[in-house]
Amino acid sequence: MSQKITKDTSIAEALRLCPNAPAIFNKHGMACWACMAASAETVEEGALMHEMDAQPIVDELNADCKEDASR
Repeated sequence: MSQKITKDTSIAEALRLCPNAPAIFNKHGMACWACMAASAETVEEGALMHEMDAQPIVDELNADCKEDASR
């Protein structure tokens, strides 16, 4: 993965960069990946809607993408 996911990355872009993103979002109680707002909403905005800190989600997305790229 050449691009890193940040809090400012749109949810749609995170889905494009990380194939396992839906499972990661679901694990954190966020079904945002299936929402129509996913194309405009950032990971941080989605997390805030669920009263969560986005950083652990961002970290997990990046770790999973890095792992996926090494397979």
